[in-house]
Formats: sequence, C-alpha cells, structure tokens
Amino acid sequence: MDKTYDAVVIGGGPAGASAAAILAEKGRSVLVVEREKFPRYHVGESLIPYCYFSLERLGVLEKLRASRVTDKHSVQFVSRAGRLSQPFYFADHMDHEAAGTWQVWRCEFDQMLLENAREKGAEILEKAKVVDLIQDDEGRTTGVRAVLDGGDTLDVHASVTIDASGRDSFAMLRNGWRVRDPELNKIALWTYYKGAVRDPGRDEGATTIAALPDRGWFWYIPLAGDTVSVGVVAEKEYLFRDTRDHQEIFDRAVGENSWVEEHLAPGRRTEEVRVTGEFSYRSKYCAADGLVLTGDAFGFLDPVFSSGLFFALHGGVMVGDAVDAALASGDSSAEQFSDYATQFRSEIEAMRRLVYAFYDEEFSFGKFLKKHPDLQGDVTDCLVGRLSRDFERMFEAIREFADVPEALPHGAPLIR
Repeated sequence: MDKTYDAVVIGGGPAGASAAAILAEKGRSVLVVEREKFPRYHVGESLIPYCYFSLERLGVLEKLRASRVTDKHSVQFVSRAGRLSQPFYFADHMDHEAAGTWQVWRCEFDQMLLENAREKGAEILEKAKVVDLIQDDEGRTTGVRAVLDGGDTLDVHASVTIDASGRDSFAMLRNGWRVRDPELNKIALWTYYKGAVRDPGRDEGATTIAALPDRGWFWYIPLAGDTVSVGVVAEKEYLFRDTRDHQEIFDRAVGENSWVEEHLAPGRRTEEVRVTGEFSYRSKYCAADGLVLTGDAFGFLDPVFSSGLFFALHGGVMVGDAVDAALASGDSSAEQFSDYATQFRSEIEAMRRLVYAFYDEEFSFGKFLKKHPDLQGDVTDCLVGRLSRDFERMFEAIREFADVPEALPHGAPLIR
C-alpha cells in the first residue's frame, strides 16, 4: 500500500492536529498517522490565556466553550506552610476575553482538535504505528512507513513529514537528537480525586501551585465532573528517598502541605498514581531536509507554569504555516524552517528561564516584584504566554536573585 500527500503528520495530539488543520484549511493534502484510537487518556489539562489565539485560529473556540470544561480565571500559589496567596487574576492584566481560559479533559479536548482537522479536510489514520522514516539516497525524508492495526504495512510519501509524536519523540530518538536539560530533571506522580474541596466562586477553576521542601510542588487542577487532577513534581532523590511505592510517595507528599492535605481530605482517589520522568529535553535539531519537529516531539519543558498545551497548540499552528510556505516555494529543505526555529526556540527560552528562576532557592516572585514593581507586566506576559516580546530587561533584573541560564545552543535546523 502506498499513498502520496503534501504532508504527513506523525501523531494526532494537539500539535499534530493543529498543524494538520492549518494545512488542510489551506488546501494541502494531509494525512495524520496516529498510533492510538481517540479518545485516549492524556495528562496536562490546563490552558494558559494565550492558548486562546491558537484556538481562535483553528476555529474551535465555540466548540470548546460548549464542551465539558472548567472556567479558569486565575492561578494561585500556596506556601510550604500552607498559606494561600491572593489569586492572580488574568483579567487584571489583560483586557481581552482571552483572560478567561479553561481546564480541560484531555481525552475530549484532543479528540475535538483531531475532529477539527478532519472536518477541514485532513485524513486521519488511527491505530497505525509509524515504524520508519522513508529517505532518499541523499538523506532527505520523503515520508513514513507505518504498520496498520491488522499488520499491513503502509508507505506514505510526502513533500514534508511533520513529527508531532509527543513525548514518544519518534525522529528525535531515532536520530539520537534528544538532549536533556542539565538542571530540570524532575519526576512527577499524579492521580485524580472526586469530591475534593473546590474554592468558591470565581476561584473554583483556579490552578493552584503548592510548594514543597527542596523546590518541589503540587499542581491542583479542578476539572468538570467534580474531579481534581493533582500531582507532585520534585527531584527523584526527594520523592523516592524512603520507598519506591508510588501511592506511599504521593500520600507522604500530600502530608507535607496542609493546604493540599485539607483540600483532598473529603475526596476519594479514583485512579492509580501514575509516574513519569525525564521532564525537560530538547532536540538537537528542529528540522532536516523534508522533516520538521513540533510540540513535545521537539522539546518538553517542566510544567510548573502549565506551558505544555500552549507550546503544542502554538507550535502546531506555526509549523503548519511554515510547511505551507515551504510547499509554496517548492523547497522543503531544512533551511526553509529557520524562521520557525528561531521564533519557537526564543519563546520556549523565555519560559525556560522563568522556570529556572522558580527553582532557584534564592528567588521568589514576591521579593523580586517588591524590588522591581515596574516589571510585574513582564512577568505576567511571560506567564500568560505572550512570549513573542523581548524579556531581556526582566531577566537582567532576575539575575540579582537567581542564576539565569544561557539559551540552549541546539534546536536549529540541520542544514547540510
């Protein structure tokens, strides 16, 4: 079996579905190859305000509003002692309807995005596993080989292959391109509760970040259906210091923050405790001839500021536009993705530097903004996802309190 398209997309998650929707809307022939059957489970349920603009571009805002979501107006922080901060309301900074964002069930949200790509004209092939990149004699990627659910093999030929395979990172791992972030080596354990405490009124859907010793932290994300997604992120040595039992580790961590403990007390756990590691990484290259990476298949950043869905949606939209431009020029070489790489890397770096500051023992947002109140807008812009602007003045001031990392040198296209 052989098929030919303008573009083939590995993975039907938010990044892949977004890229496919953009290209299909522009009249390009697109095939999405997804190894699972949607809907499927995925963690990472929180949207930040600037996700709005990608969702608007994709044309799914009304569908999202009508779906099973929780309105999210703010983020709030809890100290190690269990003291709750004043909620940070996005509308205090943004005079735009994007200030009201959402907590989503990923199984439903991801399926909505994939169906949107299908409605715009993309072909969707589920339960098909990509097993190889097809390359010509010069090393240019010309498509993928996939194994279908029944065992048949399908060769898909395309002018451009988009790797949006998520943390499976198909091309990155196949080519040996994964580079772990030198400092952000965290482990996460998480689960779900029904009947846990939800804050009243406007704060019901707030994302809460609750601190633990040694710069660990909890997320507490209220979802529709009286369910809360709750997880702990910290160094492996801290979490696994006494036991390797995931439930015991999670329960012990809950007992180390009184706010989390009190909020979970009336609830009941509904699912097993899951675990994942190797949190932060980036590909050595974002593109090669005929191939371009986006979303988690290009890089993943520690989720303390809920940036994962933003980078998936935004990266998918950007790469869709970049691939369309490459197709229009008749040139799908790596160099055609240089502008995409420059912008995407710059935006990820802004968030990455703020994540580094968060984990620095000498830094707190309170102390920083007390000394530099004029930079509150800069901090807020970064946190809500307005990452296309210049943050150098803010990071120069942060250097008074914390080490600010240099930009990672890798992630550009592989130009031969």
